[in-house]
Amino acid sequence: MILFDVKCAKGHVFEAWFRDSGTADRQMAGRKLACPECGNTKTAKAPMAPRIGKSGEKPAAAPAEMAAMSVKIRKELGELRAKVEANCDYVGNKFAEEARKIHYGESGPRGIYGETSKDEARDLAEEGVEFARIPWLPRHDS
Repeated sequence: MILFDVKCAKGHVFEAWFRDSGTADRQMAGRKLACPECGNTKTAKAPMAPRIGKSGEKPAAAPAEMAAMSVKIRKELGELRAKVEANCDYVGNKFAEEARKIHYGESGPRGIYGETSKDEARDLAEEGVEFARIPWLPRHDS
């Protein structure tokens, strides 16, 4: 896995994980990557500073800092879930089947979400079907 900073045509910068650099290039060239801020699919790799590790151990984050990061991540995952649910079709446990139909042109291109097993996800990846696994957080009504 590799992490890139990505910039959309409207100037929004965000991070995205890819299997490798080639996958990143294909997704961006094929406009399969959308900006989480505005939905723009015209994206390119943004300049980014290299991550150079220092020798020795990295100090652990303070508990308050960890709590703040957890709140931020949970909020962002909730926002992502809302965008996916608003803009994609729910296909339930038929995700792998529907993803293949779209990949092989048996069904029109559209955003879908649903459930699949680890084995099915591995098979999809081996076939070159592009998808992402998102950790869904439980809903809280309180």
